[in-house]
Amino acid sequence: MPVLITVVTLVGVLCALDLVLTFGVIKRLREHTEALSNLSGRGSLGPGEEVGTFTTATVDGETLTRDALVGDTLVGFFSPSCAPCREQLPKFVDRARQMPGGREHVLAAVVGDGAAAEHMVAELRAVARVVAERPGGGALSTAFQAVAFPAVLRVSGGDDRTPQVMDARVDLGRPLLAFGQ
Repeated sequence: MPVLITVVTLVGVLCALDLVLTFGVIKRLREHTEALSNLSGRGSLGPGEEVGTFTTATVDGETLTRDALVGDTLVGFFSPSCAPCREQLPKFVDRARQMPGGREHVLAAVVGDGAAAEHMVAELRAVARVVAERPGGGALSTAFQAVAFPAVLRVSGGDDRTPQVMDARVDLGRPLLAFGQ
């Protein structure tokens, strides 16, 4: 009988210890979830932040500077090595086709090398001014502080106003009528 009491007591202590550890793990997971959700909104400049100065060339040979960002401009950063980028690219292309002002109000950067990057450039070229950049921070990526992909932003500028980010997380599934609201 004393052995049974000892075993039951030991099992009870182990269950209590397990419960305490489980609560600790749950608390830590909540902290990580919060940290990740805060990080996911910071893949580029945030709303209200000014776009940095840049000079770059599009794949068509056009020189592009910050001053070219006039009115509402849809800006997207994609990488061929990123699965969510490949998923969002067709939605971005559809949105770009609907943009008032056409391709002059759409800017896309493909950050990567190889055939997959060339495929993305080819898809975007008809609907956007496209900049191809190597990984590690090209002029456009640096100006927008783009560090996570895909990043889709809405920028507004012109009329002696420095271009700034109006929306750092454009929802490509939302109707264009709501664009800018």
